[in-house]
Amino acid sequence: MSSNRLDAKEDDTVQTPDALMQQVALGHEAAFELLYDAMASRVFGLVLRVLRDNAQSEEVTQEVFVEAWQHARRFDPVRGGAASWLLTIAHRRAVDRVRSSQASQDRDLRIGIKEFQDSYDDVEENAILHDESLRAVQAPQRLNQAQREAIHLAYFGGYTHTEVAELLKIPVGTAKTRIRDGMNKLRELMGVA
Repeated sequence: MSSNRLDAKEDDTVQTPDALMQQVALGHEAAFELLYDAMASRVFGLVLRVLRDNAQSEEVTQEVFVEAWQHARRFDPVRGGAASWLLTIAHRRAVDRVRSSQASQDRDLRIGIKEFQDSYDDVEENAILHDESLRAVQAPQRLNQAQREAIHLAYFGGYTHTEVAELLKIPVGTAKTRIRDGMNKLRELMGVA
């Protein structure tokens, strides 16, 4: 195992988020993986409660962990725990996203009022929305059962990859692959790049 790997992986001891964060501050990628596995569902859950949008919540969660990796040296265990530090970053970023979104909507509304056209075609938009809604309902049904279960546990159950693997009694790598492949298939089915 390389010097950048953790002893915890070798002796199977469970490390606290605080200990992992201190190792992340030293640049240990394996500690970051363990921290992500331990905290991703909690961070995502908090962000989702604020944003109420899965796609934006996924983006913000990713931003939180990028910030945690880049600024891990700022973590001070004397001031509070790593979990609290990550959740504080998550809450701040989620609130910032809400404010940004609201400002954008307000700006769009002001512009839209100025550019309002009476000839707007509701029938076409309703037909498009109906087709997209139908596609969104049918897409998960086109996944294989294994992918559907793994995605449901990870995204709707809030379980980490490790917990999904334990619940499905499969290796963690297999759980991650099922989730990744299932999400890729959903993107393809929904026509999202």
